[in-house]
Amino acid sequence: MSNKKQSVSVQQLIADNDYEVIQLADNTRTVRLYSSECNRPGLQLCGFYTKFVADRIQVIGGAEWCYLKGLDPKVRDLRLKTFFEHKITVLIITKNQEVFPEMLTYAGKNNCTILRTADSTSIALYKIITYMQRALAPSIRKHGILLDIYGVGVLITGESGIGKSETALDLIVSGHKLIADDSVLIRMLDNRLIGTSPKITRHFMEIRGIGIIDVERLFGIGCIMEEKEVELVIELTQWDDFADYNRLGMEDDKIEILGKSVPKIEIPMRTGRNTSMIIEIATRNFKQKEMGYNAAEALNQRVLDSIEKNKLNH
Repeated sequence: MSNKKQSVSVQQLIADNDYEVIQLADNTRTVRLYSSECNRPGLQLCGFYTKFVADRIQVIGGAEWCYLKGLDPKVRDLRLKTFFEHKITVLIITKNQEVFPEMLTYAGKNNCTILRTADSTSIALYKIITYMQRALAPSIRKHGILLDIYGVGVLITGESGIGKSETALDLIVSGHKLIADDSVLIRMLDNRLIGTSPKITRHFMEIRGIGIIDVERLFGIGCIMEEKEVELVIELTQWDDFADYNRLGMEDDKIEILGKSVPKIEIPMRTGRNTSMIIEIATRNFKQKEMGYNAAEALNQRVLDSIEKNKLNH
């Protein structure tokens, strides 16, 4: 993860959302937005600019529009001139309301982009804030495959060529769901690691010997998901006869992603092993542990109880 502050370009904002472009500034590619907070400039249109944050997205809702509509044209011209001279970046007008000619004039002079949406103001604000929070969230890309297995977001990792895609395909055929193949984009949202696929590769997989396949078209919409919380990491490794693998499962390994600790299970690959079935079992076992039952601890307690019972009998 980069230490660079997350930002969104105005060009990206437009590309990712269904806005009508009314006026397009010539710097949409370079101008960045750094805050998920929006501003409804009611006070500013009345002439009050103390603590005004111009680089936030500005939203003209029904109340602001009605206020502007009721102003004397000369007063409205002056108010909008002052507003745009504060070098705002983006103005969004809701409910498909009329764009005043003065807006176009001063937006053009001050290189401001004006967008419009048919949404009500409350819905438009919700969409903008949600989008910006996601776009500005700390993020990282992981090489692996993200699946929904029994309702658990499982990130399968491992060296290139070890068999991740083939194993994932086996799981998809068994009814589990694909979120992302090869490149998994993970964002930290509300202390949850949310994984998704880059748009360009969404729902596609690469299978060596076959090439690219479209999972949605081959297996149906029920075999894909847009996003999923990453709750478990399964690392596929080459089998090593001399390695000390976890035999009992008494100790849980962890991996850190964006500062959050995530349970990790290492599964060694070996000819003849049904890796997809092992992953299913590992996921079920993980769910049991989450619900408070640990089979290894239960067996250990049973052994201890048996030893204690034998001591009493002797």
